[in-house]
Amino acid sequence: MGIVLGANEYGKAETRLVRVDREGDRHTLHDLNVSVALRGDLDGTHLTGDNATVLPTDSMKNTVYVFARRYGVGQIEDFGLRLARHFVDSQPSIGAARVSIEEYGWTRLGPHSFARDGGETRTAVLTYDGRESWAVGGLHGLVLLNSTDSEFWGYVKDEYTTLPETRERVLATAVAASWRFGTVPDDWADTNAGVRADLVEAFVETYSRSLQQTLYQMGRRVLENRPEVVEVRLSLPNRHHLLVDLAPFGQDNPNEVFVAADRPYGLIEGTVLRDDAPPAGLAWW
Repeated sequence: MGIVLGANEYGKAETRLVRVDREGDRHTLHDLNVSVALRGDLDGTHLTGDNATVLPTDSMKNTVYVFARRYGVGQIEDFGLRLARHFVDSQPSIGAARVSIEEYGWTRLGPHSFARDGGETRTAVLTYDGRESWAVGGLHGLVLLNSTDSEFWGYVKDEYTTLPETRERVLATAVAASWRFGTVPDDWADTNAGVRADLVEAFVETYSRSLQQTLYQMGRRVLENRPEVVEVRLSLPNRHHLLVDLAPFGQDNPNEVFVAADRPYGLIEGTVLRDDAPPAGLAWW
């Protein structure tokens, strides 16, 4: 039986970067977490320790900082694609690069004063293989809750089932979503803001008989409204809100007082895509 080296990659993870654009008296803040991963002719370093084709991860970190100074950040999709192309085009041993970026929001308080947002984090993953590039937008930490219009019943029951059926429940989740672009939008920020709005509106407007149903309607709404998006992936933890039994205290509880349980939780994940979506290539790598 032979033993061979399988697929592999390496890179610099979570380079923290804050860039201040100082245009006049009104400053703009970009707060990023940038991760780089490279694939290519790297057998030597794994099999014999030969590092002749290895770009140090410290060099990747420095490239992130230098590019932020030289070109600015702008939209994170443009920044990530610029980095990915640089690593592939400048390194003969590298065949593909993936740049993953988280952008943290800040609320403007004045021309040069800001407060850190408590909302979701915007994400982007840019991949380039020397010929083609792929863009995936996203967000995580978008916390949503419907206090009614949610049911859960008619499910399988076995000898370990204790969950009672309900026609009235609180439905809450913390959305992690990513969406693959089929074409480059005119404005990354406008499209991403539109996708977020679609996700929220579908959550609000769907009478939910299961969180799976809500997931599908959220993805469907994005694809109906955003022709530049061809695939949506969603991860929806079910943040359980459990009705408190107040009978021992002589109180009723008509769906008003709940325990917000953080774990264990149900985790619903799925993909909604166009039936004619082009192949993803390295987009989800």
